[in-house]
Amino acid sequence: MSDIYIERMLLNELRKRVRPGKVLILLGARRVGKTELINRYLEERDDYLLLTGEDQRTVNELDERSVTNLQRIIGDKKLLVIDEAQKIPEIGVKLKLIVDHIKGVAVIATGSSVFDLSNKLGEPLVGRSTTLHLHPLAQMEFAPNEDYLATKAKLEERLIFGGYPELEQYTSWKEKERYLRDVVNAYLLRDLLEYDGIKKSDKIMALLRLIAFQVGKEVNVDELASNLKGISRNTVESYLDLLSKVFVIYKVGGFSRNLRKEVTKMNRWYFHDNGVRNAIISNFNRLDQRMDKGELWENYLMAERMKCLDYNGKYVNRCFWRTYDQQELDLVEEEAAMLRSYEFKFNPKRNVKVPGGWARAYPDATFEVINTDNYLDFITASK
Repeated sequence: MSDIYIERMLLNELRKRVRPGKVLILLGARRVGKTELINRYLEERDDYLLLTGEDQRTVNELDERSVTNLQRIIGDKKLLVIDEAQKIPEIGVKLKLIVDHIKGVAVIATGSSVFDLSNKLGEPLVGRSTTLHLHPLAQMEFAPNEDYLATKAKLEERLIFGGYPELEQYTSWKEKERYLRDVVNAYLLRDLLEYDGIKKSDKIMALLRLIAFQVGKEVNVDELASNLKGISRNTVESYLDLLSKVFVIYKVGGFSRNLRKEVTKMNRWYFHDNGVRNAIISNFNRLDQRMDKGELWENYLMAERMKCLDYNGKYVNRCFWRTYDQQELDLVEEEAAMLRSYEFKFNPKRNVKVPGGWARAYPDATFEVINTDNYLDFITASK
């Protein structure tokens, strides 16, 4: 069992963003370390009140929506922290009363779903809140505790098990497998079944398995609906939207500047974490026994790059590029007037050239092949 503390990249940003009269919203999937991050921050303070929306007594205490009641609960504290804030009815209006009428109080609210917190906090906090997203552990966060050789030695594990923080407590392959199966069954499915209209988990899991086998490929929603049998296209789209809002998968669209040959009507879907993807398809085999090494590599790089850009405050439009005559690029990043294009290849000996159609259409764009020899700069540098 590891006893190394891995400092989260968001800790400094959290320190900067906690301000009197403002609500800091901390979002992230269950088990990615939101509570641990908050606890680390609270070690630096002694003027806080910590509540959780999963405690019925807290819900009862906050039931009365009045400044007097909220002032009585907060007392002389200068920081209010509410974990799983979406569980508290009318939480947005109550937090608005606090930051508007109780002078000098800062608020941190955490949640495991964009859907929940957007609905529950939403309009009352316009102009009064700021949002941070906590991802599973990033290579940027592992880096201070390991040298280059250790990082390369850990690559296979990270492609297979991903970056959930509690995995660092386990040393055996089987323990890591068991933990990820529990994350999917005990947390992911439980959360999904709480939503209105989600009666059974089998269709959600079947949909996730279909997505898992199509990483790096365009996904046809009509085809998904047909394969799932008994589910309409609209239902599939609503499930995909829900799965993105609880940080399981995310969408990447096609890049186009209106060239007739460019494919833009379908999206690609990726998992926020390789370990969750592998738990869903029940495959924790080592790389030399797998047929999906390329998919694992692409999903890993896409997720790690997203963490890197996010934690560095870089706002970039991320797309794939493909033409109807089968020329393609795995990732295109559009930042202001700059275009950066990438192709992902696990094997560093693969000789890959920029597609001719891309080079002709976008001659000023950069192009780089990301492989196991050079990937670390790609997922740890902000440029």
